[in-house]
Amino acid sequence: MNTERMYQIVRRPHVSEKTALLQADSNQYVFEVRSDASKSDIKRAVEGLFEVDVEQVQVLNVKGKQKSFRLVPGRQKGWKKAYVRIKSGQSIEEVQAD
Repeated sequence: MNTERMYQIVRRPHVSEKTALLQADSNQYVFEVRSDASKSDIKRAVEGLFEVDVEQVQVLNVKGKQKSFRLVPGRQKGWKKAYVRIKSGQSIEEVQAD
């Protein structure tokens, strides 16, 4: 898999207080990924980009929120989130807040 395709699958890290706790406690990292990416695609992309060994990938579809824009009801886009657990002793240093 080429690097450009890997960057298309793994779009950006999702950084929050919850993800920081997951990182410290269970060596899990959270990424925003393409909506059509499979678990095996995500695993290969993370292993290729960050040079780590992935143990487990869990995927979650996040629904877009209902919002109103200048009194016109609308909806934000939904997105896909991947929880990636890597082997103990390894870490991903490039993940930083946006």
